[in-house]
Amino acid sequence: MPTTGSCLCGAATFTLAETPKHMGACHCGQCRKWSGGVLLSVEVAPDAITISTGETITAFKSSDWGERAFCSACGSSLYFRLTAPGPMQGTYYISAGTLDAGDPALHEELFIDEKPAGYALQGQHKMITGPEFFAMIEEAMKPQS
Repeated sequence: MPTTGSCLCGAATFTLAETPKHMGACHCGQCRKWSGGVLLSVEVAPDAITISTGETITAFKSSDWGERAFCSACGSSLYFRLTAPGPMQGTYYISAGTLDAGDPALHEELFIDEKPAGYALQGQHKMITGPEFFAMIEEAMKPQS
C-alpha cells in the first residue's frame, strides 16, 4: 500500500510505492548533526518514490558516495541518497519522521560504536559498527558481474 510523506511545512511532498516495514537507526556523527540526534530512516528503492512537490528540496553532497536533502523552507531533514556507482546507486533513506503513516519496526542500528551513552534503543535487532558499515558500502558499490 502506498504511503505519503512531507516536510514540516508541507512544501516538499512525496509518495512511496509501499509502506515501509523496517527502519534503521544511524548514530554516525554526520547523521547526528544533520538530524539533531539519532537518524531513523527507511530504505526506498529509486523507482519506489515519487517526489510530487520538490521546489524547496536542497541536496548537500555530504560524502563521496552520498547526498543529504532538506527542505529549504522549514529545514526538515528529508533523505540521504546513495550517489556512488553500483547496484544500490540512487537508493533513498527517507527520514522516518517525514512519513504520514506506518509504524516500521527497528531493523538495525548503524555506527553502534559511535552511539552516545545517553540513550539506548529497545528490542533485538542487528547492530553494525562504523568499519562494518563501510565494508558493506564498499561491497555494494562493486559492479555486479
